[in-house]
Amino acid sequence: MKSVFKISYSISKWFFTLLLLSIVVGSTSALFLFLLQTVTIFRETHLWIMLFLPLAGIFIVWLYNRYAGRSQKGNNLILEEYYRPREAIPFRMAPLIVFTTLITHLFGGSAGREGTAVQYGATFADQFTNLFRFSKTERRILLMSGIAAGFASLFGTPWAGALFGLELVRVGKIRWKGIAPIITVAHLSNYICGLYGHLHTVYPQVGIAPTFSWVSIAWMMLASIIFGITSILFSLSIEGCTALFNKIKLQWLRPFIGGIIILLCVYILGSTKHIGLGIPTILDAFQQQLPSYDFFIKIALTALTLSAGFKGGEVTPLFFIGATLGNALCLFIPLPMASMVASGFIAVFAGCTKTPLACSVMGMELFGVEAALWFFIACAVSYVLSGKFGIYNSQISKKARFSAQLKRHILPPNF
Repeated sequence: MKSVFKISYSISKWFFTLLLLSIVVGSTSALFLFLLQTVTIFRETHLWIMLFLPLAGIFIVWLYNRYAGRSQKGNNLILEEYYRPREAIPFRMAPLIVFTTLITHLFGGSAGREGTAVQYGATFADQFTNLFRFSKTERRILLMSGIAAGFASLFGTPWAGALFGLELVRVGKIRWKGIAPIITVAHLSNYICGLYGHLHTVYPQVGIAPTFSWVSIAWMMLASIIFGITSILFSLSIEGCTALFNKIKLQWLRPFIGGIIILLCVYILGSTKHIGLGIPTILDAFQQQLPSYDFFIKIALTALTLSAGFKGGEVTPLFFIGATLGNALCLFIPLPMASMVASGFIAVFAGCTKTPLACSVMGMELFGVEAALWFFIACAVSYVLSGKFGIYNSQISKKARFSAQLKRHILPPNF
């Protein structure tokens, strides 16, 4: 009788937890996407507001120093709690990251949104730990479920979201335990988000898969090597800029200086396409030849934005970087433009996050299953080539020794 009661309680506990988590995360993603669109439109129609970017950065730093506590670690706190559970993730992490990400985008920072979704997804999920007395193992599954729910509902990719939650916590290895609740919550949260309207970006699906041949595969592998090198460049840019800004002792001065540099860059370039999410430029990359330096400018502005203390994610900028790089490579790699752009879109992301399977599936969900082979090649090569270089410092990897040695040869000693 006790065993029947125990099983019934466990099923009921997970059912209500996953249902509530899906509703909360899916609704939050819908609201976040709507607000992101709103602040982006306002910024682009009122460019004068960008003049306050340095002051907005000071406000973000003050807000986090005053109220964030452990939440300042962001995604790395989630990973640390997964590996070495200590105490529940503070609830304040969710509203803080959503609010400050919106501020960053409103005033013209170059940032993304994935980090925000991962943080509020995991934060909401962790609040159920004490409520239903989840064990340490169950809590880990719950955290992966929250990550998957946030990612899936924000990008409209439930299968990739589920795999992202499974892959993120262990580089090169998938934690299959808990796959059923993770897949369930990823799909359900994405469905809930979709009930609020068409908020996700729709990408083209025509001409993504090139004609199969060994020559085409060789060209794709060459492009993927460049995508992997670019993911290393992005990671080193973040670390390098962070090290430089950390030399500024006054913390509030970092975003102030960073904001001024970003404004000067936008003024010199005479365009705002490299700030914010940059989705219009990503869509343009599928259809027309863009300046070959667009990806490099996005790397620099994103590194400046996030290292200076502004908030947001790295993934959508990585989409921008990969897509525009793929567009530039079309100048000498004889593969269809749409194929190169779509492959770069996911491959640079895979190299930086160490989630090649999730990124390959994401490519299929966004661009169609016809190009599955090409997406797998691009993500696998980029992932292997990038080593341990990535955007999540707390990720556990089996490649630590190789990466540490390589890093010592590339970065100056004081880094």
